[in-house]
Amino acid sequence: MSALRKLAGQTAIYGLSSIVARFLNFLLVPLYTSKFVFEPAEYGVVTALYSWTALLNVVLTFGMETTFFRFASKDHVKLNPDGGRVLYATATWGLFFPALAFMVFGGLCSGQLAQGLHYGAYASSVLMLVAIIGIDAITAIPMARLRQEGRPWKYAAINLLSVGVNIALSLFFLLYCMKRYNMGESTALIEAVYDPSLGVGYVFAINLVSTAVKLLVLLPTWPAFGGFNRDLLRAMAAFGAPLMIAGLAGMVNETADRVILKYLLPDDIADSEIGVYGACYKLAVLITLFIQAFRMGAEPFFFSHAKEKNSRETFARIMNLFVAVCMSAFLVVMLFLDLFKWFIPNPAYHEGLRVVPILMLANVFLGIYYNQSVWYKLTDRPRVGSTISLIGAAITIVLLFVLIPSLGYMGAAWATFICYASMAAISYVWGQKHYPIPYNVTRVLLYMAGAVVLWWGCEQVVFDSALQNALRALALLGFVGVAWKLEGRALRT
Repeated sequence: MSALRKLAGQTAIYGLSSIVARFLNFLLVPLYTSKFVFEPAEYGVVTALYSWTALLNVVLTFGMETTFFRFASKDHVKLNPDGGRVLYATATWGLFFPALAFMVFGGLCSGQLAQGLHYGAYASSVLMLVAIIGIDAITAIPMARLRQEGRPWKYAAINLLSVGVNIALSLFFLLYCMKRYNMGESTALIEAVYDPSLGVGYVFAINLVSTAVKLLVLLPTWPAFGGFNRDLLRAMAAFGAPLMIAGLAGMVNETADRVILKYLLPDDIADSEIGVYGACYKLAVLITLFIQAFRMGAEPFFFSHAKEKNSRETFARIMNLFVAVCMSAFLVVMLFLDLFKWFIPNPAYHEGLRVVPILMLANVFLGIYYNQSVWYKLTDRPRVGSTISLIGAAITIVLLFVLIPSLGYMGAAWATFICYASMAAISYVWGQKHYPIPYNVTRVLLYMAGAVVLWWGCEQVVFDSALQNALRALALLGFVGVAWKLEGRALRT
């Protein structure tokens, strides 16, 4: 089996669970945004608080997942029978105690934290959010170990179990209980188990239960504390700290828009605007899901194949395939946006659809940057990632403060696009000096420009609905066919 086919297979398996987990959020958007569940202002609360979750999760995991993969690939670990056991125990316990301290502190100060976030009425939601973040950090290394050991099916099964619990509870409490109660209906069951005062807090309560289920399933694989090694932890922390900074800066790039919107928009519209923006952001899900799945399979793949002959040519072909798939996803959404928009069933949210193409293209650039990050990880230069991400974070924050007051959430979308495009360009130029990879830049740009022009052209042609959709389907198939002809050989050989 070729290296690329192996990567594609692992990406598909890891992607099954990762995509389903992320796709859950997409599937729940119709539920969250339907009438009688959450109005835009209420959904804005969910969006804003979860933005803080992403930032804090990066801090608590401290770049330890990538660090774990890097140390596991070193000869002194692979050749030592106890090396893997000690590494696993050190990484796991190294995250456990900070996460535990975070949960204790967050639990004691949840009211003050809620006030500081300008969501004083949602202290219970903040408390549950603290627990979710802590448990996610605690389970990070046990889940990473499954990837490192090449056990994607078990990894997928655990994620899918957690997702299944989330779906089942969401359907019961939000679709059955909350929607019926808000419509003026009620049953003995609803009166017995449903508390209308919790409101959006049900989203966090359900997430907390599903996250706890993952922890319970992983407990049998928990390492003994006796394998913990302080010297190894210090070495891992030194490697992981720059990655954590890079990840934190990356999360600033990804989530700061929803956080800052709260403070730069008038109080009477801020939550509503965040809700509209957050819901429409979800329509970029096809690209973000693929990027998530790709990263799950690609990171261990890059480390394990770096020393093979022609590895850099392989990495370049991966970039071509990656961009071709991303731009196919872009066309799927944009050519049929009139259909996709009904995943947000409440028309009050549809005014935000104009951000979708900007955010999808922004995420393509983000994926390109993730592909390129292989050069500084393989050359043990994690500070490069930190530097680029910090530059991106600076660009994001400056543009958010410049653009949001005049453009609202459109300014947030453009800031995201400019940030990710800049990061991809900086990484490419820098990487070619230290670890040159023969990327086919012309082909990559042609895929992107070709898809955008194809979408724009279809927008200019107006027929009746059936004929127009047929034309757009042909345009999509044409793009995919050309990409397969150019790139399919890499997967077959």
